[in-house]
Amino acid sequence: MTKTVLAGPDPDGLGDALEAEGMDVVRIDGIADGAALKESGIGSGDIYVLTDVGQATSIPVAVDLVGEIRVVVYSRESLPEFAKGQADLLLDPALFDPETVAEELTGTMQ
Repeated sequence: MTKTVLAGPDPDGLGDALEAEGMDVVRIDGIADGAALKESGIGSGDIYVLTDVGQATSIPVAVDLVGEIRVVVYSRESLPEFAKGQADLLLDPALFDPETVAEELTGTMQ
């Protein structure tokens, strides 16, 4: 089972869509700092989803903790330049609905 750590608010329901596709989703409430990322079990994670670009500093922290992890930013706001190089996908909820994103991340899209 694919493990996904989701940080930030989820008003569009991406976490629920990922769970519906069979992913194990761990949500971080509050600030996604190093301690919260470790507590989430990100070390065994496959995907890190960030919905709050105000917490963009968590991206390099997650990458440092895990090494290889797919980073997905799902936000209407722009990601700061310093974090763009470590993000694999930048998706705007106004353009990509949560179900399509979940299908793409799980590889079930036909």
